[in-house]
Parts: sequence; structure tokens; C-alpha cells
Amino acid sequence: MKLNVLNLDAAHAGEVEVSDFVFGIEAIRNDILARVVNWQLAKRRAGTHKVQTRNENSRTGKKMYKQKGSGGARHGSRRAPQFVGGSRAFGPVVRDHGFDLQKKVRSLGLRHALSSKFNDGALIVLDTAVAASPKTSELKARFEKLGVKNALFITGADVDANFAMASRNIPNIDVLPTAGLNVYDILRRHTLVLTKDAVAAIEARFKVEA
Repeated sequence: MKLNVLNLDAAHAGEVEVSDFVFGIEAIRNDILARVVNWQLAKRRAGTHKVQTRNENSRTGKKMYKQKGSGGARHGSRRAPQFVGGSRAFGPVVRDHGFDLQKKVRSLGLRHALSSKFNDGALIVLDTAVAASPKTSELKARFEKLGVKNALFITGADVDANFAMASRNIPNIDVLPTAGLNVYDILRRHTLVLTKDAVAAIEARFKVEA
């Protein structure tokens, strides 16, 4: 199928051919998208939250009182979690929250994310994403012509320096190279904007699978 190509001034700049294998999935699998997003977010977690365990608590380890004769329960240390100043029971420890997800599921999730934007009419193809100057006001005015307020831009192999600087102060606008394309960032923005170079790279990436 063919998609219209625009420039940053919203003028027609030709057409580009895309495959149904990547952009033409009609029955979007939300469960696949959820699996990939959860996998991505789990990998981002630092897992550095931690509490002191009993062997790390600085309180004394001396027996609180004699074993028998007090009429109370038997205790051997004030580090136990039931005492004020004691250690926390079953608290978080440093760990890795990531888990494995099959490559075919990750690949399928990306194709479903791309197709969902096409199905929603929220996919725009640009000829290039290059700014003449790093002025935010100029680029914002061009975005208004495109009707873009909340979008992810995939600019190709590299991101133009002026375009990156001009866009980074605009709320709800993300700019990534093709290598940074991912399901979470696609879904968190309303519109997906791809350059012709990005489309070509995506098509080449999935050509072997097709």
C-alpha cells in the first residue's frame, strides 16, 4: 500500500510504498502490546530499593532479658521486626526486575504498534526532519501546520542537531533515531511521525521475516 509523504510545512511531497506485513495488520492484539510494554518497563526499573536486614541493623544483639521468669514471651534480640527500631520483615532487596521475552513476540509487538497507528489515522510520513535553525518557535509553528501536538518523531539513522534542539522544549514531543524505535514510546504518544528514511529502515528490518 502507499502512504502520502508531507514536508514540515504540511505540503504534499510524494508517496512511499509500505508493506501490509508491517503496517497493514487489522486485528490488533492488545495482549501482545501489553506484554511488550511490561517487558520494556520492567527492564527500566533500577531495582535498587532496599531495607536493612537483621544482620545490618546497628542495634545491640544482647538478649533483652532472661529466658524464663519474666512472664512474657521469649526474645533474644531487639533487632527483630516486631520491636521499634528493629529490622523490617520481608522488605525489598536489590534485584533485577527484568524478564525474558521471545524475539518473535517483541517483533510482533512492534508491527502491531505500527499498524495500530496506521489504523487510527495517526501515522504521518515526512520527507525529512531537518530544521534550518535550533529555534523552538519556528519548529512549533511548523508542527501546528502538520496538526501535531503529541507525537513521536523517528527521523532515520541520525537525528538532525537543530531539529533535536528545537523540539526538546516542546511538550509531548519525542524525537528518536530509527534504532530507538520501540513499542512503549509509540503507544504513549498520539501521533507517530516517520521520515522516508525511517520507513525504509523499518521495511528493511522486517523484510527477512516477511
